[in-house]
Amino acid sequence: MEPVTLTTDRLLLRAPVPQDTDAVYAAVQDPEIQRWTMMPSPYLPEHARTFTEEVVPRGWADGSVFTFGLFLPRGELVGMLGLTLRPPGGAEVGFWAAREHRGHGYVTEAVLAAARWAFTRLAVDRLEWRAAVGNHASRAVAERAGFTLEGVLRSALELKGVRRDCWVGSLLPSDLGLPSTEPYLPAPS
Repeated sequence: MEPVTLTTDRLLLRAPVPQDTDAVYAAVQDPEIQRWTMMPSPYLPEHARTFTEEVVPRGWADGSVFTFGLFLPRGELVGMLGLTLRPPGGAEVGFWAAREHRGHGYVTEAVLAAARWAFTRLAVDRLEWRAAVGNHASRAVAERAGFTLEGVLRSALELKGVRRDCWVGSLLPSDLGLPSTEPYLPAPS
C-alpha cells in the first residue's frame, strides 16, 4: 500500500521520510520514550536512519505496519503512531509524543484519526492498545480516545530484555459510531 496522509484540526499525519531522521533521532533521546517503548537504548543516529529509510517504507509496502509521524502545520514533529495489523480483523496501536508536545491532546487526536482510518479503510474491527503497567501517560491517551480497559496481561510485554505485565484495552468501530465489517455479538452482562 502507498502511504496515506491524514489530517486533523491541528495535525498532519504522514509517513516519516528520510528528511525526518534528525527530528526522530532528537525526539527519541528522551529517556521516557526509551523507557516505555521498544526503541533501542541508547538510540543512535543509525537507528533513526534505518527507521525512516527502511522500516517505515517496508511496513507500508507490505501492509503490515502503518507508521504515521504526527506533525504540526509548520512541520514540527509532535510524535509517532503505528498501527500493526493483527489478523483476523485486528490491529494494535502504539504511539509516543515528543517531550515538548505532551499534555496538549495531540496524540489522542491522532489516535482517533488513525482509528477511524483503520476502521473504514483497513476493515479493522478491533483496535488494541497495550502498555507496560505504570505507563500512565499512555493509559491516559487510550482512555481519552475511548478505549475500554480490559485488564492486565501477565508477562505479556518484553521491554529491554525484561518481561513485564501490561495493560490492555480495545476500541471498536461502534465506540466511534462506525459500523463493523463483521457482526459483533457482545457477551451478556
